[in-house]
Amino acid sequence: MVKEGDIIAAFSIPTDNGNFELKTINKNKFVIFFFPRADTSGCTKEAIDFSKLINDFNKLNAVVLGISKDPIKKQIKFKEKHNLKCLLGSDFENNICEQFSVWVKKSMYGKSYMGIQRSTFIINEKCKVLKTWDKVKVPNHASEVLKTLSELS
Repeated sequence: MVKEGDIIAAFSIPTDNGNFELKTINKNKFVIFFFPRADTSGCTKEAIDFSKLINDFNKLNAVVLGISKDPIKKQIKFKEKHNLKCLLGSDFENNICEQFSVWVKKSMYGKSYMGIQRSTFIINEKCKVLKTWDKVKVPNHASEVLKTLSELS
């Protein structure tokens, strides 16, 4: 798992709004939240919660990016259906999920499978990880991330 203090390697990912590039020197901070699947109940609630706070994140010069393995067309439909305000990235090749160590073995109803562990990262302008959350519980999470980002700024 990516730890606080780690430097994230630059990456590029297709989003609902064109290509997103995380570069080693940037003017923004980044909140990257990984979610298992677009348009499912928990993922929808999480994306809506981040979207409700997007103006507050913008005031802190933070770009909010949600990432799942869903195809970009599904991300676009998800965004339009729920009027989401954050960027949604499609890691269909699983490179970024692997980089952040959020692609993990999961279990449900006695069956094991690989999937995304709901996780969030705050990254500064130099790609240094300032804060991590793994095994995220959705209720109040976006507010907690915003509060932490404000305290770090």
